[in-house]
Amino acid sequence: MQTEKKRIGIVGLGYVGLPLAIMLADKGFNVTGIDPDLQKLAKLDQGISYINDIEDDRIQAVISANQFKALSDFNALKQVESIVICVPTPLTEQGTPDLSYIQSAGEQISRILQNNQLIILESTTYPGTTREVLLPILEQSGLKAGIDFNLAYSPERIDPGNKSFTVNEIPKILSGLTQACKEKAFELYSKIYKTVVLVSSTEVAEMAKILENSYRFINISFINEMAILCDHLHLDIWEIIQAANTKPYGFQAFYPGPGIGGHCIPVDPMYLQWKAKQNHYISKFIEFSDAMNLEMVKYIVNRTEQLLVHKKPLKGANILLYGVTYKGDIADTRDSAAFLIIHELKQAGANVSYHDPYIPSITIDQETLNSVQLTDAVLAESDCLIVLTNHSALPAQQILEHTSLVFDTRHTLFGHKGKAKVCFLGGGEP
Repeated sequence: MQTEKKRIGIVGLGYVGLPLAIMLADKGFNVTGIDPDLQKLAKLDQGISYINDIEDDRIQAVISANQFKALSDFNALKQVESIVICVPTPLTEQGTPDLSYIQSAGEQISRILQNNQLIILESTTYPGTTREVLLPILEQSGLKAGIDFNLAYSPERIDPGNKSFTVNEIPKILSGLTQACKEKAFELYSKIYKTVVLVSSTEVAEMAKILENSYRFINISFINEMAILCDHLHLDIWEIIQAANTKPYGFQAFYPGPGIGGHCIPVDPMYLQWKAKQNHYISKFIEFSDAMNLEMVKYIVNRTEQLLVHKKPLKGANILLYGVTYKGDIADTRDSAAFLIIHELKQAGANVSYHDPYIPSITIDQETLNSVQLTDAVLAESDCLIVLTNHSALPAQQILEHTSLVFDTRHTLFGHKGKAKVCFLGGGEP
């Protein structure tokens, strides 16, 4: 069968599934996307993207070419050769893995599973999920993995907003439940990705992704602690990082911020910690890093109160936040520290407002906040503006000319001059 006639199903059309679906359609695959969210499906049907990295015209082009369709009915997957599962893997309220999306997808697929189909799980999860959770569900179909159908795991490596690497340029880790499963999955993915990295088992592939994000989780938490320490020592953490980064070996720069956000970095290590506890072990690094991540939110609030001390109490102060997304230039608020910071500021009695060019409204503690216009008057009325996100659209000069006090947690205003007093997280002068 030629590549252009290959039929692939993508289950879950979110930040991972939709870019993958559109990339495959661009490559000539016939793609059926499945998602239960009817609002998403309605937008896609109109050729409208809800993800920044995917332009409307790309969706319109593949729909017009009959290379992509988005549906809610799993029965449409009976006709495809391969199914890729890209559903969310969040945490429960207790901080434990929530595999309900994987389980639900597996149950729906098992109902329509066909002989010789290839199933690939891409959702980030703890080692053992493919074999221990998804496999038994799929085999409820009466078909056996490695004999009647093939099962593989390949962790997603999507970085929202990253323009440096396209999806297919990022090396793809892959393994299968059996050698035959691995070979079948490699046959497909080698046609899609420039580099496919085969590993010995699905557990190794699952663990590799968790390791990648735990590494970042721990190092960002560490540099956040160093930023707090530098505040106490009256040193500039940003200058220190810049100096250390001149070493051509043995050092990789991480940068402080108001907390760790996004779906992967604050979540994936908790999946690994849960799995470790099931095996009577606790990762002390992950445990401390999780505590440090939460401590950073409180530190931002306490530091704001300290900066206001000669002006007015935090209670009753007008605090304006710039940015509520977890990183710059994306419309993604998943696990953004901004939500916890707003909650803590409001608990302290502050009047909180925000501006974010990507997020028109948010809900905190059952209260809806709308993004305010950054007018000169709004800036002047704020007792402190806190920069939480380094959007490239940040109007640095306007902020510095019309705001009296700025607490910049991202070092975004470094090098700019104005009337405002600017304090950086981790010390330093503007």
